[in-house]
Amino acid sequence: MTTNEGRRRAPAMSPDDRRAMIVKAALPLVVEYGTSVTTAQVARAAGIGEGTLFRAFGDKDALLAACMAEAARPDDALAHVAAISLDQPLRERLVEAVETMQAHLARMGAVAGALTTSGGLRHTDRLRLEHRRRSADRPSPEDRLRPEDTPQPADQKATDDDAGVERPGVDRHGADGRGADGQRAAGQATAREASMAASRDVLAGLFEPDRAELKLDPHRLATAFQFLVMATGRDPDPITPAELVDLFLHGATQHPG
Repeated sequence: MTTNEGRRRAPAMSPDDRRAMIVKAALPLVVEYGTSVTTAQVARAAGIGEGTLFRAFGDKDALLAACMAEAARPDDALAHVAAISLDQPLRERLVEAVETMQAHLARMGAVAGALTTSGGLRHTDRLRLEHRRRSADRPSPEDRLRPEDTPQPADQKATDDDAGVERPGVDRHGADGRGADGQRAAGQATAREASMAASRDVLAGLFEPDRAELKLDPHRLATAFQFLVMATGRDPDPITPAELVDLFLHGATQHPG
């Protein structure tokens, strides 16, 4: 058998894997250059040609939106928190959780800040379209059929629009008076709520082994703890994870009475 015959051809990368690889290479560049990053820079960092990049994303805006979506995606952080050993004392579990959550918030803030200060995304729909492409088999609320998308007789729709007639519960700008932007905002809010709920469930699992010694239910504690971590993450001079956990578990005074 010759060398070439013995060589196995590497499996082709799937479109989703290729997009993920490109986004991973692009993220540090987006943090550094914001919207000024060039597709040539990203292609070089990913070890591909620009043509391959454009086949994966279509244009630079779609790539930037995918980078923002990846930075905001909490899956990896939640998986890390869920994997924290419950054999550790509660304090150590929570410190590790704070470190993980703050790292996620910092990455998300760095990408969002770079894009905002350098001009932001030109097309607000890009993030939703990227999410739809990744979740085609699981439509999110904003992707469901809207009333204005429902097929109507052409003559009737034209008559209504020309005459300024508003259909019950639907104005000319979109469903239930909110318009497309309002519906998109509602869908994004729903996604945020789902993400927060998933985070609370994972954090509650860290409290669960100590349930008998807790003053409140693990889910209620997880809710308070989650908001505390998010609030301190925005502080320009945040307290350390260990300080935050000690504050949460023991209060602000030296000798609580």
